[in-house]
Amino acid sequence: MNQLQNALAPLLLPPLALVLLALLAGLLAANRARRQAGPHSGWAASRSGWAGLLAAACSFGVLLLATPLVAGLLIHSLDAAPGEASGEEPGAIIILGGDMAQGLQGAEVGLLTLERLRAGAALHRESGLPILVTGGTLSAGQPPLARLMARSLEADFGVPARWVEARAADTRENAAFATALLRADGVAAAWLVTQGWHMPRAQGAFARQHFPVRPAPVRRSHAPVLEPAALLPRADHLTESWFALHEWAGRAFYALRDGWAP
Repeated sequence: MNQLQNALAPLLLPPLALVLLALLAGLLAANRARRQAGPHSGWAASRSGWAGLLAAACSFGVLLLATPLVAGLLIHSLDAAPGEASGEEPGAIIILGGDMAQGLQGAEVGLLTLERLRAGAALHRESGLPILVTGGTLSAGQPPLARLMARSLEADFGVPARWVEARAADTRENAAFATALLRADGVAAAWLVTQGWHMPRAQGAFARQHFPVRPAPVRRSHAPVLEPAALLPRADHLTESWFALHEWAGRAFYALRDGWAP
């Protein structure tokens, strides 16, 4: 009974309940258009029939993106090949900024960034290497993300940041500005800390700067298993699908704008 309840609850609550209603409404509209057009006209005999089919198809697509199977496949497609590690000996740890949140005391690092900071702090304790944090202003009136990262590193993990790069607006600028700071201090290679699904694009950005980085992914994904539970939609998996699609779009844009990474 509990398993059935856990499976049905996400489908009976927004937003998936609304998506299911849109799917049903689209199918009903298409069927009504077919009947009005005549028995030999087919489902898409009129504009309303096409509109109904389109609404149903879009709704079904959202439900697919909400399944653990599709979301897991999308994330794993990014995480499967992080690239080769540099042969250079790292002289620093680069932690890329990700997101920001609003806490009781104002702006603070978001969950993605906090995961990266925790991994970077652990790598610092293991290696003894100094840390560079990088991230600019994400929205008007807010402090640069790198300053929040440095504050969190010190307060939450007892680790100082030696370099605070607070101008970068995206991964490309993270690589360009961080590379400039490290080279100015004689650092020729570094560990790179970010999520596994973001690592290939981040490594590519540093490769375009001809700066060797060794990947230190926060997490690595595993290919999803095809089982009944993997086909049950859940709204939280839409977030995973969105991150994966956003990342694929970012990789395509970087390749078009900057060329393939060496």
